[in-house]
Amino acid sequence: MMLLPKQSCKKVKGIVISCSFLLLSCAPKESLRVNLIPKPAYMEFSGGYLKVGSNQQTSKGESGSLTAVIDSELASGPEGYELVVTKQGITLRGGSEAGLFYGQQTLSQLLTPDGIPCGVIKDSPRFKYRGLHLDVSRHFFPKEEVMKLLDAMSYYKLNTLHLHLTDAGGWRVQIDKYPKLTTDVAFRTESDWRKWWDGHDRKYLPEGTPGAYGGYYTKDDIRKLVAYAAARHITILPEIEFPGHSEEVLVAYPELSCSGKPYQNGDFCIGNEQSIAFMNDVLDEIIELFPSEYIHIGGDEAGKQAWKTCPKCQALMKREGMQSVDELQSYMIHQAEEHLLSKGRRLIGWDEILEGGLAPEATVMSWRGEEGGIKAARMGHDVVMTPGNYMYFDFYQADPKTQPYAIGGYTPIKKVYSYNPAPSDSLTDGEIQHIMGVQANTWTEYIQTPEHLEYMMFPRALALAEIGWTPQEARSWKDFKPRMNAHIPVLQQMGLHPFTLSDELEVTMHVDTLKKQIEVMLDAEKYPEEIHYTTDGTIPTSLSALYEGAIIVKDSAYIKAALFKEGQLQGSPTEKKVDYHRGINKPIHYNSKLYKGYMAGGMNALLDGYRGGLTYLDGRWQGYLNDLDCVVDMEEMTDIHKVSIRFMQLTGPGVFQPGQVELFISGDGNNFTSCGIVPTTLSNTNPDLLFQEYTFNGDWKARYIQVKATEVNNGFIFADEIVIW
Repeated sequence: MMLLPKQSCKKVKGIVISCSFLLLSCAPKESLRVNLIPKPAYMEFSGGYLKVGSNQQTSKGESGSLTAVIDSELASGPEGYELVVTKQGITLRGGSEAGLFYGQQTLSQLLTPDGIPCGVIKDSPRFKYRGLHLDVSRHFFPKEEVMKLLDAMSYYKLNTLHLHLTDAGGWRVQIDKYPKLTTDVAFRTESDWRKWWDGHDRKYLPEGTPGAYGGYYTKDDIRKLVAYAAARHITILPEIEFPGHSEEVLVAYPELSCSGKPYQNGDFCIGNEQSIAFMNDVLDEIIELFPSEYIHIGGDEAGKQAWKTCPKCQALMKREGMQSVDELQSYMIHQAEEHLLSKGRRLIGWDEILEGGLAPEATVMSWRGEEGGIKAARMGHDVVMTPGNYMYFDFYQADPKTQPYAIGGYTPIKKVYSYNPAPSDSLTDGEIQHIMGVQANTWTEYIQTPEHLEYMMFPRALALAEIGWTPQEARSWKDFKPRMNAHIPVLQQMGLHPFTLSDELEVTMHVDTLKKQIEVMLDAEKYPEEIHYTTDGTIPTSLSALYEGAIIVKDSAYIKAALFKEGQLQGSPTEKKVDYHRGINKPIHYNSKLYKGYMAGGMNALLDGYRGGLTYLDGRWQGYLNDLDCVVDMEEMTDIHKVSIRFMQLTGPGVFQPGQVELFISGDGNNFTSCGIVPTTLSNTNPDLLFQEYTFNGDWKARYIQVKATEVNNGFIFADEIVIW
């Protein structure tokens, strides 16, 4: 818990706290910069600072004191507060103890070597749920690390820690009625996730086995964590997975699986009444440990295959009149909800709990984009928004070649910050009231140490904190960036190991088809920034053009840009090829089937002038689960000299280069002539993020241009643009 340093506080009748300082005076101060995160709803500073010392104590009410009062009728609500700093002292009013606590965090952040700036802050959170998720199953983190995260969360006014306690990586919480969950499946043969998950020896080991990797929280550990969090006004939300992601349970208790054998299934046998009894028994012990209003039951990514042939599951379906196995999942979720409601608790689960019919009082966490959350809100269910392409902190936060290995994706802090959890264009005002808040998820398949965990969480968690707290209209990246930079040393002083922000540049484009040009914009995470660039592919120096606004490209440019500090190049230049080429907005016909999940910019995405970035989730890469075969109509006979197309490879999530690309031309659209084949030069076993551009040069005259890319790895192929000159 971060409080004002060296303060003396006492509680009077439960509602008044008096904290004394040596407060000298408010002195004028020019060029005030306040680096508060999250940014308050309202703040106005009158100029000058209240000097703070610690050598003298004064009593409540006298000059130099802090008076903190709980006012349950405060307009800003229970988590809100009002803070007034004058030369007479500090007055803090909170809607509850939580409000006072958040006001104290703001005071902590306001404290500078010059003192505390004089002014007024009126503040309250935008959302009541402001969550950070931690997966402790894939890799176990001791309670001391969790406490460290709770300290940081409280400083930035995050109020929910979602602990993912169970999954195929290992069971992480003591359950008295089922001791084998910790004695038999809390430890495994290998710490490295990739080696364990893909290896032949994917087994669990008994507790105490030499060399076994894993761990779990005892009930005493959990009670200490819950109390530690509560003192910081943080709720710990426990998650126990049902009915899928339960491989470890079914190794310890194989009778709960459809096969009755260990290492055969990952889903509970829902037709087995023992499975429901197990679920209720475990939930009872979880309820005893965690006082949270909600209990998370998972509900995501159930395989469901075994249910289709399991006699017990099929008998249940027949008895209940079910038409699909989706309804089996819904049956178990309903059973969980009824049990939780009978204990005075509420159910929350991932958006798959919508499948087969949503339990009546259930709350949804929308992770597969926003669609599940929007659907649930329209149905009248409460929602926590946590879409993967914005809110997954296990995704890369900079160019993968500069980062520790991750599961994939690309979510730099600017992208995180851009997210708005309450999409007013998709929901009515009444439906938006069902958006409880926002959460970021840190899955730990490839995060093995506390240092790596902190590196992935911070400073992205600061963007999350501001999304959850600050009014949408008060947020801007330009305003957030300098404050974020100022907090990197603050995080380090807390003992955390944050990512210290990228030297790379963000390159965005705007294709203007009226002016037939492309505007190229450059941005940096670091502040202050000095950017120099070239347009001919040469490495920029401090004497190269200084970036001061959009770069206009009317034909082709090979932009290289970089950060400079005191005339010295920082990191490596960022590169981007930009072409306002002759194929932009020409008609395109697909002979192959498009994959609707990755349509990028739509049917014309391969001819819109936009190049893809470092992730196939950026809306610029078009994906296919089979061959790509398309024909571009230039609308008239055209001299063609160069055609190129670029593909991405990231083998972890199953994205590969095509085996080869072949180019054809035609004058009539019926008879095509091959102009050559370019094979891939990249290995399909290289796990790194890789790109290859397939280029064809010649002197051709044609109206139709056909591009065929052959899928050979039983995965995805992703292309970003066909460039035609």
